[in-house]
Amino acid sequence: MRPTSLYVDADACPVKEEALRVAERHGLPIHFVANAYMRLPEGPLVRRVVVSDGPDAADDWIAERATKGDIVVTADIPLASRCLKAGARVVGPTGKPFTDAGIGMALAMRDLSRHLRETGESKGYNASFTRQDRSRFLQALEEAVQAIRRDR
Repeated sequence: MRPTSLYVDADACPVKEEALRVAERHGLPIHFVANAYMRLPEGPLVRRVVVSDGPDAADDWIAERATKGDIVVTADIPLASRCLKAGARVVGPTGKPFTDAGIGMALAMRDLSRHLRETGESKGYNASFTRQDRSRFLQALEEAVQAIRRDR
């Protein structure tokens, strides 16, 4: 069985440093995947992956590699769904874990929100990222690592 890897959808991810801290604490390789070169945390466990400039290139790279026993950090609901189907655990940057039980509703709400924005019914307000979100993320990521260790 291969070791757990952590995959971070790095474009617009606000918790890269926090993900690295958890990866270092547990000795997990961490893959920061982005569509363009960006300043990222450094370290012996860090793998920087720059994919071609396509609309879902980073998502595709992650989804093709994440398997059971891995953890994916993303706010992208379709990517989360793909990774859950592959058996990976998925945590959003605000600390909300994506689950098999809740992903269908998350996809439906995403589609509804997009429809409301397109029709002008909604302005697409996104809540600001808070310190509590960072704290919840650290806790959720730690819990995901511990759950994988228990499963093994």
